[in-house]
Amino acid sequence: MEQQWRTAIQPVMPGYKSEIEKGGYDIYPAFHLEDAKITDSIELLVNQIKDCPYIRIDGYIGVFYGHLKELLDSAFNQIGKDVAWFFTEEYMKSENQIGEMVTPFIGGEDPVFGSQATLELEDFFDEDAFNTLKLGAGHDVYIMIGPGAALAKWSGPILYADMPKNEIQFRSRAGAITNLGVAEPADSKTMYKRFYFVDWPVLNRHKRHILPRIDYMIDAQRPDHLTWMDGTDLHHALYLMSRNVFRARPAFEPGAWGGTWMKDHIQSLNQHAVNFAWSFEMIAPENGLILESSGLMLEVSFDSIMFQEGEAILGEHFGTYGTEFPIRFDFLDTFDGGNLSIQCHPHYNYIKDHFGENISQQESYYILDRKDDAVVYLGFQDGAESEDFQQTLKESFQQKQEINISRYVQAHPSNKHDLFLIPPGTIHGSGKNNLVLEISTTPYIFTFKMYDWLRVDLDGKPRPLNIQRGMDNLRFERQGERVKQELLTSPEKIDEGRDWQLFHLPTHPAHLYDVHRYHINSYVDINTDGKFHVLNLVEGESIIIETQQGMQKRFNYAETFVIPAAAESYRIINDSYKEIKIVTAFMK
Repeated sequence: MEQQWRTAIQPVMPGYKSEIEKGGYDIYPAFHLEDAKITDSIELLVNQIKDCPYIRIDGYIGVFYGHLKELLDSAFNQIGKDVAWFFTEEYMKSENQIGEMVTPFIGGEDPVFGSQATLELEDFFDEDAFNTLKLGAGHDVYIMIGPGAALAKWSGPILYADMPKNEIQFRSRAGAITNLGVAEPADSKTMYKRFYFVDWPVLNRHKRHILPRIDYMIDAQRPDHLTWMDGTDLHHALYLMSRNVFRARPAFEPGAWGGTWMKDHIQSLNQHAVNFAWSFEMIAPENGLILESSGLMLEVSFDSIMFQEGEAILGEHFGTYGTEFPIRFDFLDTFDGGNLSIQCHPHYNYIKDHFGENISQQESYYILDRKDDAVVYLGFQDGAESEDFQQTLKESFQQKQEINISRYVQAHPSNKHDLFLIPPGTIHGSGKNNLVLEISTTPYIFTFKMYDWLRVDLDGKPRPLNIQRGMDNLRFERQGERVKQELLTSPEKIDEGRDWQLFHLPTHPAHLYDVHRYHINSYVDINTDGKFHVLNLVEGESIIIETQQGMQKRFNYAETFVIPAAAESYRIINDSYKEIKIVTAFMK
């Protein structure tokens, strides 16, 4: 492990939980468990399984399975156990065979987009590969290790080595890992596209199938400091989370237009980073969930709770969305940065037919903070025409000429707590000096950049544009006064109590979700009414959430958290020195 094994602006998540001051944003939010439910002793893990002749160590892509084998083998040797090891990659189809199999899903020459793979993990292996193993004699223990190990029809415990998706990306940027069934790493953007459209869907389906049978869960993101827990304790922890309140672990990324707000307001972020453009506050396909016991932390993928407790989480919407969590929250930071690209997102039929997604990307911009003359670009100017706009975009790209984008796109002054609606097909982009809380349905990569101010990405290369895809989806009728009438929300008070008020921030008819905002001086009691809620404290120092099950948890300014439908009811207690404001999103 002496080579560089990750490239990232943030250090790897520590194994131990540190205290966060009241009002301080926590970049490692953890769900607290009883003592001694998580351990970091490899020797203790081996002692638990030492008498099992057959063991399967399954897991996600990106885990250093060779290093994991060395750690475990050393512990087995210390107690006099001889182990025969079998790596699943040795039983996969050839790289050429796998390449032919995944080609329909990876989008050909398109540098960004593919379509969701419908493959199963079994498809990556030779038929009956695990059934024709020659185990040999004279060994105390036989271990199959790697993605798909649980496919071996062995009797014995299943261990699972999980890996956060942000860490997968950091390792791929360092060239330290490969895609599933590939011998050598490619450039990180090519690898990410294959992760998103092939590896992750395939491995997620496999994880869902075996999750109930996992005997031990290992957090493998720190190669020399693994944490693990018993499968029974893991399943109980997910059960508790699904009936109380929890927060996903946010992930932070720099960008060509990134800003300084998050660095200034989140002290535990790397202050030497060039900028922070995004915080993935609640993006279920990429976020993890941190469990904590006796100070030790263990992270599992967000999908884990959906696979086990999807109905408890989604309530009445489980029948529609199944194990897909349909709302996302993220931050877009352009403070002292730059404008986002001028862009749009696809309609439902387009995203379904071209990319295999089940929900369209339906966004809105909630302005958490802003300064100077910040604006949001949204909707067309009166009289804007498709052919003229497309020709101007193409000439700008070909001749590298700037566009006076305000000739075509409206620029609206942004103010704190404004909500701008961005249904599919709407031309838009945040301007400089905004801290946007983006509230959206979950799809998050289907952004068709149409004009990007002629700038390059952080790697010095031009950022890819998708002019034709954008033109195929743009709604030119969203122009002139219609934009202000349909896409700029005016809060409506719909309820109030002794010292609280509830406002409705109406979303567009094309949005599947709705938005409320509570103004609270002391506390308010809320029923879930069979729906899950995603919340963010948009004004105030901190709050305490008290659930019907008796759990209390503090959340700080700008933090996002989830109330599952099965929580049934909860109380928001103002823990600040003045009125607080909380934004809540839920499915219609």
